[in-house]
Amino acid sequence: MRDFYPDQMALRNWLTDIWRSVSRRHGFHEYDSPILEYLDLYQAKSGDEIVEQLFHLTDRGGRELALRPETTPALARMISARANALARPIKWFSIARCCRAERPQRGRTREFFQWNLDVVGTDDLLADAECILAAADCLRQIGLHAQDVVIKISDRRLIAAIFEHLALPADRHQAAFAVLDKATRLSPDALAEMWSDSIGQVVPFAQVEPLLHIRTRADLQSTNWSVLKDPAVARHLEQVDRLFALLDRFGVADYCDFDARIVRSFAYYTGPVYEAFDRAESLRALLGGGRYDNLLALFGGPRMSGTGMGMGDVVILELLSDLKRLPATDQGVDIFLVDADPELFDRLLQLAGELRRSGFGCQFSYKRQSVSKQLAAASARGARRCAILGQETRLQNAVTVKDLTTGRQKQMPLAEFLTDPMKPLD
Repeated sequence: MRDFYPDQMALRNWLTDIWRSVSRRHGFHEYDSPILEYLDLYQAKSGDEIVEQLFHLTDRGGRELALRPETTPALARMISARANALARPIKWFSIARCCRAERPQRGRTREFFQWNLDVVGTDDLLADAECILAAADCLRQIGLHAQDVVIKISDRRLIAAIFEHLALPADRHQAAFAVLDKATRLSPDALAEMWSDSIGQVVPFAQVEPLLHIRTRADLQSTNWSVLKDPAVARHLEQVDRLFALLDRFGVADYCDFDARIVRSFAYYTGPVYEAFDRAESLRALLGGGRYDNLLALFGGPRMSGTGMGMGDVVILELLSDLKRLPATDQGVDIFLVDADPELFDRLLQLAGELRRSGFGCQFSYKRQSVSKQLAAASARGARRCAILGQETRLQNAVTVKDLTTGRQKQMPLAEFLTDPMKPLD
């Protein structure tokens, strides 16, 4: 678990503010759910083995609970409860604190914040494109450009059609997907061994290996692999082309490319799937998502098509740090008030109240000190300017305003100062 000191909290707030603003301008509505959920919700989705990856407990009532590792089951539960009353498509987002009982590693911690976007209640490919658009929009806003990152896209239906052409039995597809999901992280020899252990020789690894070399749209368009000419496979290729056409119209095609190795490990994905990586592939996936058409039914709800994506805070901030693009989190204040005479302190407090009520950040020294020490305190707090109350305040009802960035200063009537405390000093 993590402590957030003020500088780290400022970074977290910067990122979550971007997540929230991107979500809203793309038409998503925010929801939240308890950090504790029933354990069986996750077992229904991922099987009993998920228990070892969670912080789980039994409460005093004997209920088995878990700290949420994600919000997808909660989303399904909440939508199922009001399915008939919600206008479709349902476009929801959340920014959730999540936990996984896993070994911490670079870009992955036991506690993390995750941004989730979901569109539920439509099977239109436009919904998938909108989620990818929002992801690319977010990457751009946080300072990651198309030359820095790529969203790699594939389609589980396409890969399943290839499996069927190769005569891989349907009950082995999920095991095959699990092997392919390691393709971006394991060597070909390790993959071949894993394939042999999981699939056997029903379909030799050599027959599926050409799939692993289709890593871009250019590869897809230039390959002579005969499997892609199968009519069922070709139909799904048309859908891939349509998705990229939509992304091109949205203006984010430069962020996107095809990669047949992207299948996502979760069994509930049923259509387009995608993950984003830095171009150097020095880190784990920055985000991931895809279409799930049976997820709500899995939790006892109605069958509703859906698609969605998730992005965590840890790996994104890690990449920005590597690229030296972490934002300057300015936590300074607008105005630091300085009293040149302790007898003016009551007037200083009145002025502080007026400035704060007007929406300006304002601080002052608790201790009555010399002007030089108060100015030093203002610099230490990152104040942009100081307003000094002194003899001019007594005699002329004015203050001396000093810009701590430029060093300029100007005496200003108090009424004028209160009207626009941050106006340029001529």
